[in-house]
Amino acid sequence: MTSNSADVVRRARSLLGRSLTAHGVTLRITEVEAYGGREDPASHAFTRTPRSEVMYGPPWRLYVYRSYGIHHCANVVTGPTEIGAAVLLRAGQVIDGHDLARARRNDAADHQLARGPGNLAQALAITLDDLGTDLLEPGPVVLGPEVRHRHRIEAGPRVGVSKAADVPWRFWLADERSVSAYRRSPRAPAATSLPPRDL
Repeated sequence: MTSNSADVVRRARSLLGRSLTAHGVTLRITEVEAYGGREDPASHAFTRTPRSEVMYGPPWRLYVYRSYGIHHCANVVTGPTEIGAAVLLRAGQVIDGHDLARARRNDAADHQLARGPGNLAQALAITLDDLGTDLLEPGPVVLGPEVRHRHRIEAGPRVGVSKAADVPWRFWLADERSVSAYRRSPRAPAATSLPPRDL
């Protein structure tokens, strides 16, 4: 693991338990996936394109993209500049603005309001209009400070990627109901034996 890879993993783990507030709803981040930018074949920034350009900028910016042309996905750019590393926000527990989140998510159960990256962005009403937002400054999307929590952190392979599919860079809070299910990409090679690990 290079120093840049170690850095994105560290920052991914540090996002767990932090709050994220957007458009009237606040959640606690419970699941994330790290992507190593130009060093990671599963990353959008592995090949530099206009879509991924924000990933090469300063850290703590919001990278938003459409998945399958339907759902938005929200990512935290972790830096350093020109590396393209970012962390996908996979799941969260809504802690404020429940009524608004339920309305956006068609009255889903509370633990499912932000379960999965598309649902998380929908509950928070994050769209491409939020692309490039500085998450540490007052604005439409704000990341809360790093927190200490007592939850055990588990790790496993990333969801739905066909390249570097067994890299254990998905992190989540153990025993948290909002964490999404693991689904391996059908295009990925046969799985190696990498059970979830306590870290």
